[in-house]
Amino acid sequence: MPPIFDIVALGEAMVEFNQTGRDGGRSYLQGFGGDTSNAVIAAARQGARCAYVTRLGNDDFGRMCLDLWRREGIDTSGVALDSSAHTGVYFVRHSNAGHAFSYLRAGSAASRMRPSDLPLGLLRSTRYLHVSGISQAIGASATDAVSTAIEIAAKAGARVAYDPNLRLKLLPLERAREVILATIPYCDHFLPSLDDVRLLSGRNAPADIVAWCHHMGARQVVLKLGSQGCVVSDGAQLSFVPPFPVTAVDATGAGDCFDGAFLARLAAGKDPVSAARWAGVAAALATKGYGAVEPLPTLEAVRDAMGDWEAG
Repeated sequence: MPPIFDIVALGEAMVEFNQTGRDGGRSYLQGFGGDTSNAVIAAARQGARCAYVTRLGNDDFGRMCLDLWRREGIDTSGVALDSSAHTGVYFVRHSNAGHAFSYLRAGSAASRMRPSDLPLGLLRSTRYLHVSGISQAIGASATDAVSTAIEIAAKAGARVAYDPNLRLKLLPLERAREVILATIPYCDHFLPSLDDVRLLSGRNAPADIVAWCHHMGARQVVLKLGSQGCVVSDGAQLSFVPPFPVTAVDATGAGDCFDGAFLARLAAGKDPVSAARWAGVAAALATKGYGAVEPLPTLEAVRDAMGDWEAG
């Protein structure tokens, strides 16, 4: 039987409070976040059939997350409610130096994910599994749950996508490097950002970083360069994808949007370079509004922007 889902993502979702430019920065816009949740919503808005795996607190914030995924058409059969833990919350503040995050996530329901909690049928019913370094860093049992999910999905024929999404507030660099380097060889698509992999590798130039990623076992690398575009490599050929020009307001979740849109285009049958070009436009459009989820573009919005860009 063919897979039911194009993409299943696993990780932690949180409720977001994002500082706006109103009232001298005293106002916060309530939204949603969590890297793999952002990515799977981005993928669903690009037309992919998606499901999410996590744990939520049995609280108002958890129910808000469930309602969000259901509105987006995302399957929630892999979401468990935990009455003894809370749903994570985070705040985003903006300054000339960029955006800064403050988290209230210690002891969250998602951090309690265990291998025995995983929905095995769901993981065996997807074409792509998407996980991240944050999924691994939120708790020791969650680290094990990610490894088990990768093993189960891969054995069933899924391709695995992995964004290391380095967060030193969750894991010190040496431990994060250990976990990430142990995971890279088991993944089909490695989706790091430039700043993260510079810290992990000690390399600086994108070409050197890509070579390091392949040396560590990555089969395919998509190195995200932020406003400078991205680089796609299969180890034999390296392709540069230029950036889509946009005036950014808030870059929160842009890399997650890239991941989700990239996987959605792969699931639609596109080659990796074409998928990365599309994902770059989607990620750029996502920076035009505040918050990680609200500005995520639809398939039609990306198609229109691509058409205007190529025509211009």
